[in-house]
Amino acid sequence: MKAEYWTIISTGIFFALVAPIYWVLTKDPTGTTALAMTFLLTALLGFYLGVVAKQIPDRPEDRSDGEIADGAGEQGFFPPYSWWPLCAAAAVGVVVLGVVIGWWLFIIGAGLVGLTVIGWVFEYYRGIHAH
Repeated sequence: MKAEYWTIISTGIFFALVAPIYWVLTKDPTGTTALAMTFLLTALLGFYLGVVAKQIPDRPEDRSDGEIADGAGEQGFFPPYSWWPLCAAAAVGVVVLGVVIGWWLFIIGAGLVGLTVIGWVFEYYRGIHAH
C-alpha cells in the first residue's frame, strides 16, 4: 500500500501546485475549482491509503527483500461472470426512455430496475455460486 499511497500523494501535490498557477494565468474559476476539487479528492484517497497502509502488515511487494514466492496463495475473491449488470443497464435504459416516451414506461422501467438490482445483490445466495 505504500507505493499506492506515495503515487496518490504525489499526484495531489501536483494538483495543489498547479491550481493557483492556473488561476493566476487564466482567471478561469471553473478550471481552478476542478483542479482544487481534484486535489481534495487525492488528499482524501491518500489519507485513506495511508491509514490502511499502517493497519496491514507489509506485503511482499512493499519489501525490498520480497520474493515472488512470498505472494503465493489465495489473493482474494473474484466473482465469476454475471448477466445482472447487463440486465440492470437495459432496465435503466427503459427508465430513461420512459422519461422521453411516457410515464407508464418509466414506471415499468423502475420496476425492472428494482428486480435487476435485487437479482444482482443476491446472486451469490442461490445457484451454482451460492456461499
